Amino acid sequence: MRAAEALRAAASRIDRLDAEVLLAHAARVGRMAILLDLDRAVPPGFDALVERRAKGEPVAYITGSREFWSLDLQVTPEVLIPRPDSETLIEAAIAHFGERAPDTILDLGTGSGALLLAALDAWPGARGVGIDASPTALAVAAANAARLRFGTRATFAPGGWDGDGGVHDLILCNPPYIATSETLPRDVADWEPHDALFAGPDGLDDYRHIVPLLSGQLTPHGVACIEIGATQAGAVARLLEAQGLTTALRRDLAGLPRCLVVTK
Repeated sequence: MRAAEALRAAASRIDRLDAEVLLAHAARVGRMAILLDLDRAVPPGFDALVERRAKGEPVAYITGSREFWSLDLQVTPEVLIPRPDSETLIEAAIAHFGERAPDTILDLGTGSGALLLAALDAWPGARGVGIDASPTALAVAAANAARLRFGTRATFAPGGWDGDGGVHDLILCNPPYIATSETLPRDVADWEPHDALFAGPDGLDDYRHIVPLLSGQLTPHGVACIEIGATQAGAVARLLEAQGLTTALRRDLAGLPRCLVVTK
């Protein structure tokens, strides 16, 4: 079977773009190489990849990688799949610092390391630490940092929302914020780690833990960029402002509330 025929057959079961990505992965070439040579032979294993996707497994877990901020990150089912919406936090931080640069960065709940590594990519002179309660997530993040050659600029340590005991110019945080009663798409609910998704009946449990600890982890002129659910801006902002912190809202590319920019 040739690529064109295989893609037509796969597209009857899964999204056509997903099929192209999986065929490229099986062939160990870029997706564009597939599209430019639809007469190529289909490599062994492609049908098995399509079957996995048809059962709901996310493409990123099948291929083991996901692009974030132009970085090719390895991902496993032990970490959330990085999403373009989360790039809003990096954009907000860049807008805040302008021509300046943070010296130290803290990524709370680092997962794959996506936010920390994107920030270090944006500011080559900065150093940062990623904190996570999951040893397997920390291993994924450390492997990404090593493979992308961030060297000693990125370190990772076990811990919770109280961070590493230091103060930082920039804090990044994408905590769990899904209400436990909320219905998620199957490829999220059945595959991604629930402890990184769900945060109590109203989705605010982790914010209630994070907010009282935040001020003590920021330098006097530091900023925290915190991801929120699309309906949570008001509730989370009130929690922050009750601690004497100032907030500003940043929207994602779809125009949805996505990030609270927090200063002292």
